[in-house]
Amino acid sequence: MGLQDSITSFQKLFAISLERFLPDNLEPKDLYSASKHLLKSGGKRLRPFLVYQSCKLIGGDVEAIMPAAVSIELIHNFTLIHDDIMDRDEFRRGVPTVHVLWGVPMAILAGDVLFSKAFEIFFHCFSFRHIDRERILESMRRLANAVTVIAEGQALDMSFEGKLFDMSITELDYLNMIYKKTAVLIKTACEIGGLLGMGSLESVNALSKYGENIGMAFQMRDDILGVIGDEKVLGKPVGSDVREGKCTLVLLHAARNCDDNQRRTLKKYYGKRDLSNIELNEVINILKETGSLDYVSSLAEKYVLSAKEALKIFPKGEDRDILMELADYILARGY
Repeated sequence: MGLQDSITSFQKLFAISLERFLPDNLEPKDLYSASKHLLKSGGKRLRPFLVYQSCKLIGGDVEAIMPAAVSIELIHNFTLIHDDIMDRDEFRRGVPTVHVLWGVPMAILAGDVLFSKAFEIFFHCFSFRHIDRERILESMRRLANAVTVIAEGQALDMSFEGKLFDMSITELDYLNMIYKKTAVLIKTACEIGGLLGMGSLESVNALSKYGENIGMAFQMRDDILGVIGDEKVLGKPVGSDVREGKCTLVLLHAARNCDDNQRRTLKKYYGKRDLSNIELNEVINILKETGSLDYVSSLAEKYVLSAKEALKIFPKGEDRDILMELADYILARGY
């Protein structure tokens, strides 16, 4: 079974678990409809799949970790709802965002419900007696910590806005920000799969390194797709990072490696909310001419290589191959 077949099989299992733990008949209806809106709109379920596949790799009980897998996805969607409010994004996964359909107050509550439900659902892992209770508690501790770190990353991302040309934001600042905003939850998903699968400390640490590295590559690839991706594939408008004045590594590299004419063009369009597609293409040309797209792609490849290296402590086999293939998919995403 290859990666795509494994993901498809998992998605069916996930859908059953999601309906079990978060059924459609909960009241008040508007609140839970808003909460499940993005959950129902699709997504590859990367983070819960990593809980599942990490557990499977070390021979753990995949049925027993499904509450944790659902919890991870609820946390992820909670952050997306609040992120869309902060960034004023109107579309995600090809559908209107929660605050567009239900308003900001209800969207905030919808995110809050997903956050609280995530930990409520996680407690169902205690019903599986063969999982060490201390491992469940440690997994929940790591997930709670990840949520704190994500908030720190989002705050950093917001604080970087509009600062592309004042030279105060470095590449290390960017890497720290995306670790907190994106990589930490992917890393934690892998750790939880290893912990609840009753893996050794060495196995959990290796899965942690794998998750962190693909998480870093994932966000870099996301930043690239944010300017050159296909809107139909992405499910959201391209160019939003430029329009919102974000400090992605693609833009940071270009700002530090452009000539005077390119700098004037970037300054003219950076943070322009009504940026046209023609103007965005001018920015894209600069990102190509400065080698910024290639630079970030190359760095993402290095992170993926590090992720795959971390998996080499595990025996060769189908389950390891699936995680290896997933690391490669991170780089090909969006094509």
